[in-house]
Amino acid sequence: MSSKGGGTALSRRNYRLGILITAVMDHHWFGSSFVFCPVFSLDMPMDGRLGPSTVVLDHTTGFEGLLFVDDDLLGVIGHSNFSSIRATTCVFKGKWIYEVLISSQGLMQIGWCTLDCRFNQEEGVGDTPDSYAYDGNRVRKWNVTTTNYGKEGKLLEKDRSVWQLQGEPTVLVTLAHIFNYFAPLMCKVYLVEDVLMNFLLSILEGGGSVDEHPLIQQLLDLFWLLMEDYEVHECLKQLMMSLLRAYRFSPIIPDLGFQIHYLRLTTAILCHEKSRKYLLITFDVLRSVVFFYIKTPLRVKEAGLEELIPTTWWPTRFDKEGKDERELREESAEERLRRRAYERGCLRLKKRIEVVEELQIQILKLMLNNKDKGTGEASRYIFLNKFRKFLQENASNRGNPTVLCPPEYMVCFLHRLITAVRSCWDEGKRKVAGSISSEEGYVPPQLFYNGKVDYFDLQRLGGLLSHLKKTLKDDLASKANIIIDPAEIQAASMDDLDEDDESGIAQRPLGAVATGGALARPSWLSSPTLGRANRFLSTAAVSLMTPRRPLGPPEKVKVRTLAVEQRTEEDIEGSHGNDGLLLGRPPEEPEQPITEKSLLELLDGIVMMYNLSVHQQLGKMVVVSDDVREYAVALKDTEEKIARCPSKRSDILEELKKSQKVFLEKLNHLSRRLAWINATIYSKEKMLDIYWLLRVCIRTTEHADNTGSLFAFTPEFYLNVAMNSYSALKNYFSPFNSMEDLPGYEDTLTQLAAILAKHFADSRIVGTDIKDSLMQALASYVCYPQSLRAVERIPEEQRMDMMRNLLAPYEQRPWAQTNWILVRLWRGCGFGYRYTRLPHLLKTKPEDANLPSLQKPCPSLLLQKHMAELLSLDKDMAASFLNSVLNQLNWAFSEFIGMIQEIQQAAERPERNFVDTRQLKVCATCFDLSVSLLRVLEMTVTLVPEIFFDWARPSAELLLRRLAQLLNQVLNRVTAERNLFDRVVNLRLPGLESVDHYPILVAVTGILVRILVDCERVSRASSVLLSDPCFQLNSIRHLLGESEPPISGAAPGPSERKHFSLHACEWPLHADITPPPDRSARCCSLIQSLLSACTVSEKNLASTNSSEVLS
Repeated sequence: MSSKGGGTALSRRNYRLGILITAVMDHHWFGSSFVFCPVFSLDMPMDGRLGPSTVVLDHTTGFEGLLFVDDDLLGVIGHSNFSSIRATTCVFKGKWIYEVLISSQGLMQIGWCTLDCRFNQEEGVGDTPDSYAYDGNRVRKWNVTTTNYGKEGKLLEKDRSVWQLQGEPTVLVTLAHIFNYFAPLMCKVYLVEDVLMNFLLSILEGGGSVDEHPLIQQLLDLFWLLMEDYEVHECLKQLMMSLLRAYRFSPIIPDLGFQIHYLRLTTAILCHEKSRKYLLITFDVLRSVVFFYIKTPLRVKEAGLEELIPTTWWPTRFDKEGKDERELREESAEERLRRRAYERGCLRLKKRIEVVEELQIQILKLMLNNKDKGTGEASRYIFLNKFRKFLQENASNRGNPTVLCPPEYMVCFLHRLITAVRSCWDEGKRKVAGSISSEEGYVPPQLFYNGKVDYFDLQRLGGLLSHLKKTLKDDLASKANIIIDPAEIQAASMDDLDEDDESGIAQRPLGAVATGGALARPSWLSSPTLGRANRFLSTAAVSLMTPRRPLGPPEKVKVRTLAVEQRTEEDIEGSHGNDGLLLGRPPEEPEQPITEKSLLELLDGIVMMYNLSVHQQLGKMVVVSDDVREYAVALKDTEEKIARCPSKRSDILEELKKSQKVFLEKLNHLSRRLAWINATIYSKEKMLDIYWLLRVCIRTTEHADNTGSLFAFTPEFYLNVAMNSYSALKNYFSPFNSMEDLPGYEDTLTQLAAILAKHFADSRIVGTDIKDSLMQALASYVCYPQSLRAVERIPEEQRMDMMRNLLAPYEQRPWAQTNWILVRLWRGCGFGYRYTRLPHLLKTKPEDANLPSLQKPCPSLLLQKHMAELLSLDKDMAASFLNSVLNQLNWAFSEFIGMIQEIQQAAERPERNFVDTRQLKVCATCFDLSVSLLRVLEMTVTLVPEIFFDWARPSAELLLRRLAQLLNQVLNRVTAERNLFDRVVNLRLPGLESVDHYPILVAVTGILVRILVDCERVSRASSVLLSDPCFQLNSIRHLLGESEPPISGAAPGPSERKHFSLHACEWPLHADITPPPDRSARCCSLIQSLLSACTVSEKNLASTNSSEVLS
């Protein structure tokens, strides 16, 4: 029998006539014998005992197999396989002593059973649910399953000179009778929720840690001991579902008491090892995620936020970076007191939320326990497989929201999981000297190609997985010692071969060199078989080649790759020379010890989870902060109107005060709600989690990049998360938490800048979407001073490579974003190009002041210098680049003119017509492209004028003539008074706000200033400009503000009509567009140069006409 408190191997609940002692002899030891010796016999019946007064062996019905029983029925010898026999007396109450003399060696089990227990020659005592036994030979106890127990050869032990049974069978028998009737009720939903859950909650009402209440653990022990497995399973399932519903729908009170109470009980249940593993197997992560969510209250009063935060406050002025230092200096004493009181209330709320978060982290740590291997697979590996399936479901069903985890749940789950993983990681580091800490953590690149981790149908940087395995198989063999089975490659790509048999073969690259040559994007990436082929990695078998030795051929070791649900601890952690998840380490990857490899897959899943929905949710929650800002502006505007309202207009004053009251009530509500959101989503700790994730992605990308061509196996979402997490840190957590305060902020910016500068034109990346994302991220990066300085801090070689890629011909790639980057590097140096918004839009409110295009100019003189060096030294590159810019300018401006013609025709029709919004948007885009291309030409003329004026270059004269032709065409189309462009601009159609005279004419003027004023060869530029057939003198006069000469016989037009001109432009009125101090002199010089050139041209023209008349 078992000792007190350790009866987990006792039989189930079918105790009807107490316990009978039973013996069984193993068939391996024929002739095993023992003598059963009754200690005493009874003349009078005793309570708790059933049977004859003298205890003997039951030789009539209580045996199985071939046995030889002594005449006194006290000794027995077994002569067949697994013979069993029981005694004639049972006990069910009190304390009893048994004595058995074993007279032979062998495997024998001696124990207790119920009267209903039936034996055969395969199952004896301890092998059925209704019996348990002890084997002194093997020192184990048995109840269907077996565990170590007791001391060798002893069923009894001596304690203080008294022999005691190892257990309390009488207590367990009593409980067994109770559970016989109690267990069926434990499967009823209403009883579990109303009785059992409340009873367990009452145990924890005293407070303290969960470990201080062992009664729940003891009750769960009894459940597993005295109930059938299916009954325990159903009971636990209903209990957890009841807890989940209670936690999810319980009201939010000021101290979050309900949530804390339910989480404490959940923690206590999960502390029980067997129950935890069953729940991990049964429950999917989708339902478990509910326990990690802290819901936002819909009504402030219900959550008690008015008591926690009695004083409200809201910021009233922000700059485009989300900060307002002037406001802090100008705030009054009353505002300062309100702000500090509000911050104290937010701190009180945050501390209460942290209690809930700590319980949630404790639950996750229990799930990540990898030491509980006594009853099977450790909890962490069960959770890991479930977590991977959870990610697969959310990645594969993104178009079906009904089966996805809500994104607000994902955000909370992500933060708790990051904290738990980092805690386990650092705990392992303390045990293993020299291993990397979580602060230095990253995902090794071999996880992306060794088949140990399933990435479902997620796209890789190099394209389709089966394509990569065929083209890079030589690199896998030479760098990672992995050989792909050709038959499996063929089987994996059969779908693609069937669908692209005719056209795809000719377009697929034949191979890639080990150094990472260019991998052209294959057309079959758009095949509908993309998902099926990408899943190849999770089921393919790979062969591992051991490191080559100086002598003898390399040995090949076959490695099995299992599905997610079939993996074991050995497949993940590795053992006996098997590297587990780190199989196939490339030579570029350092051999750093990692304490627990399973944490790497968890880290990989965290990155994937952020990419799936967390980033989008972070962006959605910012709307509350935006609402606070808008209502604050509306309130301030209303208060100013109240101050200006005349006292005699009491009706207006009353309405304004009503509006003021509404705005104040709304702001009080939103400011308290914003405090909750900041504590749960945008707190400093959450910001550090996202920052850690950003650094993980940066380090992972750097290590993968070092592998050369194998970088193509990296999933795209690592680069996406690196870009998106930086955007979240910059835009979502301000103004309460600044990214500048993060540790290592500038180094991280520089590392990310190096990644963007290198990979936006990386030939190993073939996906169009990821290429566009990288280009857009780099374009946004150069719009802000701090991130632009980070680009300037990367090594010079990388800066030169970046500029060389930016100056590649436009025809060979998407060029709009590339051109935008060059424009941002120039903005602030061009003629009249220091504005953030166009002059005619300054009085209107922008939709989003934080857009990169609305940031203050921050030109980079260093990168301009690199551009000048490259264009000066490489004449061929300069010619191809400028020709491509001129070609695109010709196309963009021609498209723009064609579109405004259609718009003008639609506007002049008598019937009411609505111009298509999409057409207006495309028209405005073509105009913006034309302006940006003109600015790039201005930058080129300024930095490298010899490209146009050093006619020793074979392309200089042609480029200058093409430039003059395009400038004349733009001037002719834009400057003519009452022309097509002028009429469309005056329509002021929604969607064409950016189309105006100023941006395009100032850009053209900037080029003219450079070639006619600043350049040493003014005469050459003037002659080319004036000799162009498209040159019109009226365009120059219109630009300079001079009126056109009247036509003879025509009536004079209205003199009051105004049009754009350099003379009429009021520079001092708009500080953002004021040119540098010397620009006015340059404008005057330009005017004089153009007028003199035009005068000479007119004289030449007049002399030519006179000659024609004389002849």
